[in-house]
Amino acid sequence: MVDKKEQVNFSQTSYIFGIVSIVMALFTPLLGLVFGIVGLVQSAKQKTDVSKLSKKLNIIGIVLSIIIFGVSLFFLLKGFTLPSLPSG
Repeated sequence: MVDKKEQVNFSQTSYIFGIVSIVMALFTPLLGLVFGIVGLVQSAKQKTDVSKLSKKLNIIGIVLSIIIFGVSLFFLLKGFTLPSLPSG
């Protein structure tokens, strides 16, 4: 007897990871990068319309994470500090 494997819908999962990766890129870019990569791997497992959209969302999240991380690293290495408030 041959057991059929249950088909899992990875397209909805990757869509959620795409949205989360964009949101997390704004707050913590490294987590946004991780969620984007995981979502991109999940979207490659199926070829539906939702998985195509989620692939775009994950790529946006990855690129946004890299850009924000690079800019924040640049300012960190340059010694950029916010101006202090006047006391008095």
